Amino acid sequence: MCGIVGGVAQRNVVPILLEGLKRLEYRGYDSAGLAVIDNQVIYRKRELGKVKGLEALLQADPVSGSIGIAHTRWATHGKPSTANAHPHVCKDKVAVVHNGIIENHECLRGSLIENGYEFTSETDTEVIVHQIYEAMKTTDDLLSAVKLTVKKLEGAYALGIVSTEEPGVLIACRKGSPLVIGVGIGEYFIASDVAALLPVTRRFIFLEEGDIASISIDKLVIYDVNDTVISRPIKESQLTADSVDKGDYRHYMLKEIYEQPFAISQALEGRFINNRLQENSFGHNASEIFDNIKSVQILACGTSYNAGLVARYWFENLARVPCNIEVASEFRYRNPVLAADTLVVTISQSGETADTLAALNEAKKLGAKYSLAICNVPESSLVRESDLVLMTRAGPEIGVASTKAFTTQLTTLMLLVIAIGRRFKMTELLEQKITSELFSLPGKVEAVLKLDDEIKQLAEQFAEKQHALFLGRGTHYPIAMEGALKLKEISYIHAEAYPAGELKHGPLALIDADMPVITVAPNNRLLEKLKSNMQEVSARGGQLIVFMDETLASSSDDNIQIVKVPQVENEIAPIIYTIPLQLLSYHVAVLKGTDVDQPRNLAKSVTVE
Repeated sequence: MCGIVGGVAQRNVVPILLEGLKRLEYRGYDSAGLAVIDNQVIYRKRELGKVKGLEALLQADPVSGSIGIAHTRWATHGKPSTANAHPHVCKDKVAVVHNGIIENHECLRGSLIENGYEFTSETDTEVIVHQIYEAMKTTDDLLSAVKLTVKKLEGAYALGIVSTEEPGVLIACRKGSPLVIGVGIGEYFIASDVAALLPVTRRFIFLEEGDIASISIDKLVIYDVNDTVISRPIKESQLTADSVDKGDYRHYMLKEIYEQPFAISQALEGRFINNRLQENSFGHNASEIFDNIKSVQILACGTSYNAGLVARYWFENLARVPCNIEVASEFRYRNPVLAADTLVVTISQSGETADTLAALNEAKKLGAKYSLAICNVPESSLVRESDLVLMTRAGPEIGVASTKAFTTQLTTLMLLVIAIGRRFKMTELLEQKITSELFSLPGKVEAVLKLDDEIKQLAEQFAEKQHALFLGRGTHYPIAMEGALKLKEISYIHAEAYPAGELKHGPLALIDADMPVITVAPNNRLLEKLKSNMQEVSARGGQLIVFMDETLASSSDDNIQIVKVPQVENEIAPIIYTIPLQLLSYHVAVLKGTDVDQPRNLAKSVTVE
């Protein structure tokens, strides 16, 4: 889950590398480093902590060069330290940056030690740089040495490699981890994400699985997995450098919370004609595939998994379509049974989530004929490997805690429920009702965002709390799960979510005056049962915070605080009720002084298992 930047140009690339690292810090921020070649000498700088530490180091002791590689790390092998920071260097001749995991690194390390190589880090990456140097002894050039090396690597990797032996050549490799090439005028760059390179180019080549690229100022050659020279198309990104800036907001997370009305409207834009969902939004052959499916299997991780849980209720309740959901990392090892006429739906913000990609491949091996990806990144691996795709169009999401990606996932999942539901039990009248509700969503979200000041005051009660419990029923149980996930991610408060009906089966033992209980209470058929659960908490001295439909008669008292949420129809209520929980976790984290956008131990895109 690390971030890679590299470049070869006719100018000093150090400022470009630094800016790229800043834009990739969502991928990891345990340490940062760069290496440039100048006059056939590798100059390397590394620093523990965030990119600003590396920037300060370079201000005190500047380096420059027209070719270089850089890296921001999320630790997997080896603790966060300067010694474990990338780039890794061998004999002052070769430097490597790496995203991914080399599964056979211990075996390779043993062989290299026997050959006299000394290791200065605990990382799996260091075996790569030594292996390349070893291969250079028997090959004609750096490219050949890299090709020989990657054949020995098992696992996932994106690599950027430079060497003093060929000081004008940058090698890029991709297997299982994303890597793009930015095309400039007389210069090329590489990065884990287009966002890193937007200040210097909007033209990109997306490397495919197994590709190796040899890059110099005046030449780019790409070899595919079969070692055949291949041409990959140049695509122009619609993003701009400003689109990944905070603007006037204190944090990316708050900016992205407030971007949700627009993001949801983008998710709906152009997908309806005369208020009727167009199935070609999912792909040119979507109708044919939908005609043949009998059930749905959702695979996802983290926040995307919570979105899938909501969708399961929708599929079965609104459309009467059999639907299962599983955490992707469990599915791939459980040896599941999957019918051929199942639609496998994968959900991922980045489209590079390693476990979700592996689960999709496992589903295909099990005989599933149809797949659909709900994703926010058009050129991602998940999109390319799926039969059908529905882009969420959330725009760049930099904050590690997902907000607008989640609500646009829910929005697009409802579109899928409509499309498939037509073939099952969803009536045209119900479809029209849900469609109308979807069109009202941006305005409803705007109204909920007006609760911000009230929720900010509410957050003060959490300043000294260590634990919290979230409750919900039906489609709002996954929303409670998402609320708990947000709170624990960015405030480090231990938070759990339970179906409210499970209180008496264990969680009630935790209830006391120091355990806030956050309850999601829309006006639906489960409300009366939820009120009984709330009384169970109140009777035991628990402090209740209830997000409740504004039309319900209620008032706050000593141990129950009510936050009135604008009225919304039941079908889309989960999307609306997640907004106050996002705001609550944000303001709690600000009060506790944590790093809202880059919480400890986490990274945005989980591209390793």
